[in-house]
This record gives sequence, structure tokens and C-alpha cells, in this order.
Amino acid sequence: MIKLIADLAGNDGIFNLFRYISFRAIGALMTALAIALLLGPGFIGMLRSKQGKGQPIREDGPEWHLLTKRGTPTMGGLLILIGLAVSTFLWMDLRNGFVWAALLVTLGFGAIGFMDDYDKVTKQSHKGVSGKVRLGLEFLIAGLACSFIASRTGFTLYLPFLKDFGLYLGLFYIAFAAFIVTGFGNAVNLTDGLDGLATMPVVIAAAAFAIIAYLVGNIRFSDYLGIHHVPGSGELAVFCAALIGACLGFLWFNAPPAMVFMGDTGSLALGGALGTIAVITNHEIVLLVIGGLFVLETLSVIIQVGSFKLTGKRVFRMAPLHHHYEKKGWKESTVVIRFWIIAILLALAGLATLKLR
Repeated sequence: MIKLIADLAGNDGIFNLFRYISFRAIGALMTALAIALLLGPGFIGMLRSKQGKGQPIREDGPEWHLLTKRGTPTMGGLLILIGLAVSTFLWMDLRNGFVWAALLVTLGFGAIGFMDDYDKVTKQSHKGVSGKVRLGLEFLIAGLACSFIASRTGFTLYLPFLKDFGLYLGLFYIAFAAFIVTGFGNAVNLTDGLDGLATMPVVIAAAAFAIIAYLVGNIRFSDYLGIHHVPGSGELAVFCAALIGACLGFLWFNAPPAMVFMGDTGSLALGGALGTIAVITNHEIVLLVIGGLFVLETLSVIIQVGSFKLTGKRVFRMAPLHHHYEKKGWKESTVVIRFWIIAILLALAGLATLKLR
């Protein structure tokens, strides 16, 4: 909105600042952060009064969770989405179609997560919405967004370490991209099992993709680095900044011991947002590196389920992976901080692919 006003004003004087993505990114981050911090206390109080018993706690999980986490309200992801949406509408160029694609997935996945959280809280059950229904809706939303994105960016999967080289997949690319978006939404969801565990790695991944989006959207930088240029994708750096601000504001209340959980409302939305940004910037493979922590958590569940069905034996003490280390005796804060360190290292490894070509 501010970008549009600046353009109408002719970019004269102070309005000239709003032309710059870097300035608007800082504004978006601070706006989303302020909204989350200001709304947080009252919002959490409202959730607590409405939900009563809060999020159901798994009885087969670490025993101490029943004592330390019972009664904590969920659906805190709404706080992230409010901060992100307001900041996005205020600071981004709303004439950019990529903005709407990212918002469609983020808010759409958030709505699906909200339905799932609502069902769990009202029934005090872990089941929630049927997995098939949820995945079907996610894939539908992701498919619509990826169809639009591919019509602008093409149907080629670009590979890291190779200069502007990719595999033309045709219409299969849309299915692949939708799978990435849907899969990453659920990967973040699986990771969200400890206080602050999913939030900070999302912040780290979003920061990495803010850099990637800015470079991919700038023809000079993309030409220098040998990466595929996507006109208009630089605007996603502002979206990433708003995402970071909203998550940091939420983390203030989600830090151990958490006052609120983001729930599926937040985790599905955040994962879907990261997946969409990766598709827009043609860095789907790099997403698997930058978001490698989420990939590892997901693989731990797949390996655990597959091993138990085939052999009757479990590979991990409990899946996802963070619960395995809890069962081994690691304190929750130890698991969280060490996983944050891994997320930082993986993000740096992903950014290194920009130069190693």
C-alpha cells in the first residue's frame, strides 16, 4: 500500500525511500513485530478463556509434558498471521502477483490448520480433521498457487551448483512444486513439538530466503552469480521480513515455558509460506538444505513408521526426532538450542550454493 502511494506521489522527497526493497523490508519486520508484541497478551488471554483445557497433550509422549504443558492454549499462529497480513498489505507492492500467491498459500494453509486445531480443542482429541481431507485441501491450494507461479516463472526445475541450468518438467513441474509446498507445510508442523523449536528455524530460513529473493529478483546480482533471474521476486524479501517480525513477536510468548502454542494454524502456514517462496525463486532444491532441520524431522517419522510396519522394531525411542533426544535425557532447552544451531548451519550451507557454481 505504501509502495503504491509512493508511486502515485512521484517518488519525490521522503517517498523516494519507499522505492527501496531494503527500507520496506525493515519497515515490514518492525511492523509485524510490533503488532505481535502489542496484541499478544490480550490475544493469549482470550485464547485461554475460550479454550479452557488448551491443547491436548499426547499421553504417549515424554511424561513431563503432561505436567509442564497441560492447559497451554493453542492457535497462537493466528497472532503470526495477523502481524504478517497487516504488515504485508502495508509495505508490499500489491500489484505484484507473487505477493498474492504467497498470501493465498499462507492464509489458506493457516485456515486449514485452524480447522484442525479447533476440532482438537473442542473434542479434546489428537485426531483433528481427517488427514486425507487436510492433505487434499493443502494440495489444492498449493496447486492453484503453483499454477499461477509457473505461468510467470516457467516449468523448469533449476539445480544448485550449476549456472542457470535446469530440467524442463512441463506440467509435471506444477505437481512437483505443489508437493514441495504441501510437504514443507507438514514438515514444519511435525517439528513444532517443543517451546520455540519450530519458530526460530523458520526465522532463520526466512532470513536466508529474503537474501535469495532479493538476489534472484535483481538482474545484476543474478547474472553475476549465475542464478536464474525471476523479475518481481525481489518483493518477496519484504514478505520474508514481515514473516520474521511476526515470528519473533510470537517467540516472545512461545519461549520456554511457553504461554501459547502456534498449533497447526501457525506451523502449516509458515511451512507453506517457505515452500511458496522457494518455488517463486526457483530454489526448491535449496529449500531442502536451508530447511534441512524440518526435512530431518520428517524423515525420522517416515523411518520410524516404515521400520515398525516392516520389522516391528523402532529405530528411534520416539518420533519426531526432537522427542527421541528428550527420551535420551536431554532437557527441552538443550534440544531446542542445539536444533537452532543446526538450522543456522544448514541455512549458511544453502546460501553457499549461490556462489558455488
